[in-house]
Amino acid sequence: MALEKGRNLFKQYSEPLVAKLEGVNPATLTWLTLPTGLASAWLMMSAETGQEGALMFLGAAFLMAAAMALDGLDGNLARATGKVTRWGDYLDHTLDRVLDVIWILALGYNMVWFGHVELAWIAAMLTMFGSYLGTQAQAVAGSRNYGGFSRADRMVLTFIALLGAAIMAYMGADSWGEWNDIEINPISIILAISGVGGIYTFIIRFYKARSDLQALDESKPLSTSKGKDTVDE
Repeated sequence: MALEKGRNLFKQYSEPLVAKLEGVNPATLTWLTLPTGLASAWLMMSAETGQEGALMFLGAAFLMAAAMALDGLDGNLARATGKVTRWGDYLDHTLDRVLDVIWILALGYNMVWFGHVELAWIAAMLTMFGSYLGTQAQAVAGSRNYGGFSRADRMVLTFIALLGAAIMAYMGADSWGEWNDIEINPISIILAISGVGGIYTFIIRFYKARSDLQALDESKPLSTSKGKDTVDE
């Protein structure tokens, strides 16, 4: 989607910082996303209403943005310094998936703003389905599939939702009403968007991968030895 194009813009504006980090191991930045993201998740889950809740939501938004910035910087630094490795790419994707799930669950486990744990788990799993097809396409075809509702799209909308929740918390409100016993507020809305976006992404990436892999099979068919069966894994 459109927000995914922000990757190139971020790369352009981060070049001066990348130049100052040439002596840093890119994996260090990758690992730093984990504690930063976990701190953000704790604030997401713990925020209530009032001024303190507003500050916690603002802190969660800031730390999530910091984790995303680190996530972008590690790859830019690796490419700029010629330190791109398979392990670094694997670690980056692994921590991305870990934080994706933790952030969604943290919002869902906030008993003041949402509290429907089962729905949060559903949203997290649907998000993972879409992400899985992107990484699986990369593993099989060698190219990443960014179609559908991307991680960048979800993170920007989550950031906006956290800011919206901060404003509501400061004003002493936690919802605009209820629907089927679910509080309607920025937190429930972003969880719903994440779940629906996961389904949409799964469908888009599945059919895109099918088209790409079928074309690849025609141009470069997999060879097998005679007399040996192939086994799907």
